[in-house]
Amino acid sequence: MGIASGGVPCLTLRQNTERPVTVSQGTNEVIGSSTERIIEASLAILEGKSKEGRTPELWDGHAAQRIVQAILDSWLGRA
Repeated sequence: MGIASGGVPCLTLRQNTERPVTVSQGTNEVIGSSTERIIEASLAILEGKSKEGRTPELWDGHAAQRIVQAILDSWLGRA
């Protein structure tokens, strides 16, 4: 199990994720849709058995500001 940004355990209940960095850095675990596996992973989290992870670089909630700045820089010829 992983700890996402803010210390919240994260389980992806699918076979894959569009954010693989959350798995590789330990902040997420892809567990699929098996009822048995969901219960097992959830109980482990409730028992405090989740592993430590780290927040991926630049996942600080400021993406919109960086995007707007990149657009303005490009539009103003500063890129």
